[in-house]
Amino acid sequence: MRITLQRNTVRNSFLLLIAACIWGMSFVSQSKGMEYMGPFTFNGARCLLGSMALFLFLILTGATRKKCRSIPSDKVHRSATWKGGILCGLILAAASMFQQYGIQYTSVGKAGFITTLYILFVPIAGLLFHKKISRVVWAGAGLAAVGMYLLCITEGVNVGQGDVLVFVGALFFTAHIMVIDQYCQKADGVTMSCIQFLVSGVVCSLGAILLEQPSFRQLFRGAGTIFYAGVLSCGVGYTLQIIGQKNVNPAAAALILSLESVVAALAGYAAYKMGFLTADQTMTAKQLAGCVLVFAAVLLVQLFPVRSEEK
Repeated sequence: MRITLQRNTVRNSFLLLIAACIWGMSFVSQSKGMEYMGPFTFNGARCLLGSMALFLFLILTGATRKKCRSIPSDKVHRSATWKGGILCGLILAAASMFQQYGIQYTSVGKAGFITTLYILFVPIAGLLFHKKISRVVWAGAGLAAVGMYLLCITEGVNVGQGDVLVFVGALFFTAHIMVIDQYCQKADGVTMSCIQFLVSGVVCSLGAILLEQPSFRQLFRGAGTIFYAGVLSCGVGYTLQIIGQKNVNPAAAALILSLESVVAALAGYAAYKMGFLTADQTMTAKQLAGCVLVFAAVLLVQLFPVRSEEK
């Protein structure tokens, strides 16, 4: 039983790593997409596209998934899937919009660092839910925070309006991870993800109609960025997060997911070298050292047993 649980934990940790890589590379498409449309329009379009892609996947694989499903399709299962999906959708809409608006008033580096503070917020939030957080997780979170600082902060530290908005977004991302931890054990991961993006897409689309001037021309010009952010980042990445967080301590999951900032920095550099981005994305020795520290933090948590027990 213990061996099976450990295998599931390793497998799910790997799924979280894939999600982090997908999200890290999506920062390039998000940055490019903002050249064509407003934040509400972009987030609304990509979330609705992600929901449509997952809905199509559910239809095409319905019979196969029903035979392989490990969780009985009973009333509790359906309730957890719908409640988790709706709640995650509302939280995700708030998190992404606070982050997107905050980036307009602060540097991308500071926004990335502040957002990934969820690696510290998640274990703190875990204490509120009576979770015992091991010393290894605290050490890994602290090490990763230092690494994120070296990676993302390239100028002086001062707090502005954008920093506050991104900070609020980081709190919502923390809540998103905790809610997934609460519901993923009983919910169907793909269906829950489909619901969350439908809810988030509708909320963001309403914001776009009220506050922006969305047009089909904007969507057509930014179709490539919307496709990656919608199908891969939303449809695949967040679904892997929901599935991957099963049997994984939420604080440890947050550390693995924080690798998205490292991947984002590397992807940004590659995109700059290929001419896709015009802003200089060259990484300094300080930033490379930050990448190493974040990787070391994730390895630290994976190499030592992490327990999340009720007090």
